[in-house]
Amino acid sequence: MSTYKQILTKYWGYTKFRPLQEEIIKSFADDQKDVLGLLPTGGGKSVIFQVPALAKEGFCLVITPLIALMKDQVENLIDKDIKAAAVYSGMSKDEIDIVLNNAVFGVYKFLYLSPERLATRLFLTRLPDMNINYIAVDEAHCISQWGYDFRPSYLNIANIRKIKPDVPFIALTATATPKVAEDIQEKLLFKEPNLFQKSFERKNLIYIVREVEDKLKYLLKIAVKEPGSGIIYVRSRKKTFEISKYLVSKGVNADYYHAGIDAKLKDIKQKRWKTGETRVIVATNAFGMGIDKHNVRFVVHIDLPDSPEAYFQEAGRAGRDGKTSYAVLLYHKADKINFEKRIKSSFPEIPEIKRIYSALCNYYQIPVGEGKGLIRAFSMRDFVSKFKLPIQTVLSSLKILKNEAYLDFTEDNFTPSKVLFTVNREDLYRYQVANKHFDNFIKLILRTYTGLFSNYTSIDEDYLAKKAHSKPELVYGYLEKLAEHKIIKYIPQRKMPFIIFTSERLDEKNILISKEKYKERKERYVKRANAMIRYAESKAKCRSQILLSYFGEKNPYRCGECDVCRRRNKLNISNYEFDLINDGIKKILKENPVSIEDLTDNIKCDEDKILKIIRWLIESEKIEYTVDKRITWVKK
Repeated sequence: MSTYKQILTKYWGYTKFRPLQEEIIKSFADDQKDVLGLLPTGGGKSVIFQVPALAKEGFCLVITPLIALMKDQVENLIDKDIKAAAVYSGMSKDEIDIVLNNAVFGVYKFLYLSPERLATRLFLTRLPDMNINYIAVDEAHCISQWGYDFRPSYLNIANIRKIKPDVPFIALTATATPKVAEDIQEKLLFKEPNLFQKSFERKNLIYIVREVEDKLKYLLKIAVKEPGSGIIYVRSRKKTFEISKYLVSKGVNADYYHAGIDAKLKDIKQKRWKTGETRVIVATNAFGMGIDKHNVRFVVHIDLPDSPEAYFQEAGRAGRDGKTSYAVLLYHKADKINFEKRIKSSFPEIPEIKRIYSALCNYYQIPVGEGKGLIRAFSMRDFVSKFKLPIQTVLSSLKILKNEAYLDFTEDNFTPSKVLFTVNREDLYRYQVANKHFDNFIKLILRTYTGLFSNYTSIDEDYLAKKAHSKPELVYGYLEKLAEHKIIKYIPQRKMPFIIFTSERLDEKNILISKEKYKERKERYVKRANAMIRYAESKAKCRSQILLSYFGEKNPYRCGECDVCRRRNKLNISNYEFDLINDGIKKILKENPVSIEDLTDNIKCDEDKILKIIRWLIESEKIEYTVDKRITWVKK
C-alpha cells in the first residue's frame, strides 16, 4: 500500500481514493507540478491536498474565502489529531500573532488563511521563515473576473511565488467554465497548463423543472412523496421561516436556517438535520458550505439562483452517497420579471456607489488619506438607519467596492469566546494558592480544554456553567477578573460582519470605478442570469446536457431521467431515430415553414414516428403550428 493510501486509511478510514484524486496527488506531490483540479461538489477536494501534506515535512498553506468552511475543516482535522489553525477577518492582532508564530515554529500541519490576510505585514514578515510544503487554493474560481464570484484579494496569491518559488500550487474548484479554468492557471502563474477535470455528470442525480403557480402546494407534494432528507433553498430569510412553518403545519418534520440566526442555534439546527432528527431544512444559500451529509435525497429551489454555477453547486448537495436523488427547480414566469428587477438592484449607479463609500468612511470617522488596513465590525441595520439607505443598494455597492479593491466585506462572521493563559504553570499554581476562590474555576478550565498555554482556545461559557452547576453570568465574571489579574487573555464571543479597508480613504471625485469594468461585470452577470432562465424554460433539451455543455463538456449524453427526457422516452423512439427525424425537421423548417404533409413526405422514416416527434416539438415549443396550417421553427 502506498504512503498516500496508508494516510487515507489511517485518518479518513478509506482504503482507496475516489476517481482522479490519486492522479492529481501524484502530479503535484510526486512530480512537483502546479495543478488545477475541477471536481464536482462532493468530489473530495480537501483530501487531495490534506493527504500529501501529511506525507511531507512542513505544513500546507490553505487559502479559502469561506470562514465557515475554514473553521469546519480545522475542527475536522483537530478531531483527527492533526494540528491545524486558521487566520481570518475579525481575529485580534494578538491572536493572529500567536497563530503565525506557531506556524513558523512548525506547530501545525495545516494553516488556513483568508485571502485578504495575504497582503498584511503580519503575514508577509513571517512568510520567508515558514516551511510550507504545498499551497492549496480552494474555491479557485474566485481569482477570475470571468467567474461568478470574483474576489480581488485572490490576486494576491500569486505574490507568494516571489518568496516561495519552488512550492507547488494545487488549485481546486467545483464550478469553472473552460474560460475560467484557463484564467485560474494564468492568474496563479502556473509554469505550464495542468488541468485535471472530472466530468460534472451526476448519473444518480435527476434534474427536474416544474413550471407551477402554487409552489408551496407542489413543494408539499415533494416533501410528502419523498421520505428522505432534503434541503429547500429560498432567497430571503423571511421565507425560510414562513415555508418551514407551513411544512410543519402539514405534518412535515422541517426547520429553517439563515445567516442571521444565533451561532449556537445554527449549530443545533445543523446537527439535528445531519443526524436526521430534522428531515427537511428550509434555508438561504448560507446553508451547505462545509456541511457534508451523504444521504440528501432532494434539493428544491423555490427561487431562481443567480447562475448555473450557483445552482449546480447547491443542487449537487443531493445524492453524494451515489443513490438516486432529485434536484428540483420550481419555476413561474413571474420569476423572470423578478430576476430582471434583481439585476437592477445588483448594479446601483456609479455615483450612488461613491456616495455609499463616503457614508461608510464617515460612519467610522476615517479622514481622507487614512484608514488602510483598518478592520471594523459592521452593523448593516445601524448603518442604513443612520444614512437612510436601502439595504439591497448598500449590499450591492459593498460588493462592487470589494471587486474594485477599496474594501473587503464579510457578510457574517461569528467568533466564539477565546482564552489564552499568559502565565506559566508555576506562576499559575502560586496564583491558585493565593486566590482560593479562583482555584476550582481554573481547574475546571484546564480539565475542559487543552492547548491553553500556547494558543487562544475557543471556549463555551454556557458549557462551563453547566459543568460547574453555576450561572453563565458567574463564569463571565470569573473570566473577566482573571483577565484583569493578567492570568489570562480573554476575548468574548463576537457576532458581526466586518469591513476591512484595503486602501486609504479617497475623496469621492478620486474614487475610480471603471465604467468599462462595471459594464463588463454587469454583462457577465446578465449572461449567467439568462443562462439560468434558459435552463428553467427549456422544454426540449436534457437538463443534464444543458448544465454539462455550460461547463464546457463536449457532446454530453442525454441522462434519460430528467423531466425533459422522461417526456421524450414516452415516444418510444430510439435516440438514433429521434435525432435523425429531428435533424430532418430542423433542416427543412430552417428554410421555410411547411405543412405537416410536406414534412412527412420529405423525411424518409416511419410516418407515425415523424408525427409523434412533431407533436413533441410543438409541446416543447420548438416548433409552432400556425393558423394557416403550416409548421414553423420557433426562434429563441
